[in-house]
Parts: sequence; C-alpha cells; structure tokens
Amino acid sequence: MTTFPKTLPRTLSVTQVLVCGAAIVTLSMGIRHGFGLWLQPVTQARDWTRETFSFSIAIQNISWGFAGIFAGMVADKFGAFRVIVVGAVIYALGLIGMAHAATPLLFTASAGLLIGVAQAGTTYAVIYGVIGRNIPADRRSWAMGIAAAAGSFGQFLMVPTEGFLIGSVGWQQALVILGFAALVMVPLAWGLREPGFAGGNVIKREQTILQALREAFKYPSFQMLVAGYFVCGFQLVFIGVHMPSYLKDKGLQPQVASYALALIGLFNVFGTYAAGVLGHKLRKNYILSFIYLARALAIGVFVLVPTTPLSVYVFAAVMGLLWLSTVPVTNAAVAQIFGVAHLSMLSGLVFLSHQVGSFLGAWLGGLLYDRTGSYDLVWYIAIALGVFAALINLPVKEHAIARGGGVLAARTLPA
Repeated sequence: MTTFPKTLPRTLSVTQVLVCGAAIVTLSMGIRHGFGLWLQPVTQARDWTRETFSFSIAIQNISWGFAGIFAGMVADKFGAFRVIVVGAVIYALGLIGMAHAATPLLFTASAGLLIGVAQAGTTYAVIYGVIGRNIPADRRSWAMGIAAAAGSFGQFLMVPTEGFLIGSVGWQQALVILGFAALVMVPLAWGLREPGFAGGNVIKREQTILQALREAFKYPSFQMLVAGYFVCGFQLVFIGVHMPSYLKDKGLQPQVASYALALIGLFNVFGTYAAGVLGHKLRKNYILSFIYLARALAIGVFVLVPTTPLSVYVFAAVMGLLWLSTVPVTNAAVAQIFGVAHLSMLSGLVFLSHQVGSFLGAWLGGLLYDRTGSYDLVWYIAIALGVFAALINLPVKEHAIARGGGVLAARTLPA
C-alpha cells in the first residue's frame, strides 16, 4: 500500500502538475520534433547518406524506448524530479555533441544514444506517472490529454523556431542554442517534487516490479495496446523525419515542410485534448481504432493526390488531429487496467513498442529511399500498419484487472 508522511500534503496541486509537466514536455518534444530539418544540412555538410542520419535517429528512438522502462522504474520509486533533472542535462550534452560530431559513430552516440536516454527522462512516461499519482482517476485522461497537447504545442512552437535558427546561424550553432534551451527543464522539474518522495523517501507498494511485469505481460489487452503503439511510432517518426526531404524531392520549398510540421503540432493540440476528454465518455479502444484507421486513410489520400503546398497543409492538419491523440488514451487505459503504482514503468514498456516502431520508421525510410530512390514503399507500409492497428485495438478490454479478489478501480463503460 502506498504511504505518505503525515506531515506533508499527499499530492501536488493539479495546476502545478499540469503547468510544470506541460512545460517540460513542450521543450523536450518540441526540440525532437524538428530533427527532420537537420537531415539534409547534416548529410550534405558531412557527405553522409540519408541512411546514416536516419540510423542515428532510429537509435535515438530505440534508446528512448529501452531507457524509458528504467526511467519509469526510478521515477515510480524515487519520484520524477531526479529523473527529469538528469534527463535535461543529458539532453543538452547530446545536442551539443550532435553539433560537433565529425563521424557517423559520434553522431549516433550523441544524436542517437544520449538524446534518446534524455527523452526517456523528460517526456510522457515520467510525466504521466506524476499525473497518475497526483490527479484523481476521474480527471486523469483529461490531464494526460493536456500534457500530450503540450507536446504538440511544443512542435508548433519549436519547429519553425528551429528552421529559423538553421537559416540564421547555421545548423551547428542552432543545435548548441537548443542545448542550452534544454537546461530550462531543470528548474521546471522543481515543481514536480512530490511530497511522498521528500527527503529521499521510497514509496512502498503492494506489488513488486517483477509481479507488476508478469501481470501486465500475461494480460491480452496489454499486449494489444503494445502492438498498436508500435504502429503509432512507425508512422509518426517516418513522417517527422522524412517528410521534409520527401517534399523537397517533390520540388517544394523547404519552408513548406517547416510550416507543415508546425501545422501538425498546432492541430494536435486540439486532437490530443479532444482525445483526452473523449476518453472519459467513450470506450478507449474504439477511440484508438478510429485514430489508426483515420491515419491510414489520410496517408492513402496524400500519396495519391498531386503534391502541392495546399495538399501538404491539408494533410498536416488532418494528421495533426491524429498525431499524438493515441498517447493520453493509451496511457489512461493502462492506468485504468493496472492502477498507478507502477504507471511510469508500464507506460515505459508500452512506449518501448512505440519506439521499436519509431526505429523502423526512421531507419527504413532512409534505407528504402537509398535502395529504391523513392519513399513510396514506406508510405504503403504505413497505410497497412494503420489498418492493422485499428483492428488489433478493437478487442481491448479497459476495465480494471481483478487482483486478490477485488478490483483496482471502478469499471467505466461495459466491455
């Protein structure tokens, strides 16, 4: 059973959690959403292939996924504050290293390994753990939607800023500036110092980590959520990393890609918030199935119609509504099924699947382009995976798992 010192308040205020958590996600996700803008400047300056850059970003995503599990474990046991501070410092080091890496190995170590580990400690799994522990269950999906929307606002805010910096001071100096910007997350983390972890306290729980892991992996609905999240990662990272180069190959100006990525971020503010709100009213598995099917349809139409600035902006707006809307719904479903005691760790496990998909989306995009001279095959794979994810989420049961003759939380909508 979770216990807190009697002399300290049990939870942080909703406002404090959302303001600080959203600001951290805005910075962390906002910076990483613009990495596609560096693909051509870096490869041209270093005389590397697109596959070299893509592989580094793929390593970043898989590192983020694996590190996210352990970051979640530490945050669940000792609190999120320490994890976020360490993550912010590593983020700064990774960005500065990325600017000065002269070989593919060093670039992969900084842009891939370091930044991936940093993102694990400064994004959703850790922040959602704080939300789960401090915000009541009846407002949790809404709060997670707010945090996800903040990541989208970060994309809207930071991607044009990054494009401006690259054009104004060059791609290397732009990365150094972003490195110092990442350190702003350190003071923001102070606002997420949870009272239950004050003075180095460790929270005791009714389940051990191994018990929680065994329970989750034996539960079919958890496996289905994991499979669906793989598709989410593949689609998002392929589009985020390779769409700027795809549009340039089609003869469009570089600013079209910057505006498109910014539009994705802007419209996803509304999409993720709406998904979080709907998560209280509708079955979460139905919401997820709709999102994945709608993505498949949007991508299919985009690759069939002529590529013009207008078609790009319409596609960006539609994809924006669907971009991170899976995040609050998926994590709220995990919290509803298993409770919040190990939420950061379980969210990290689900997110690992997302990052395996991200690895393949980033790497295959570059690999298949270099082999075929086109991104068409990867677009078709993204469509097929969207249909698969829509189908695999339909049987998910989101009610609380029975444990020890009881349940963790009240059932919401009938299965």
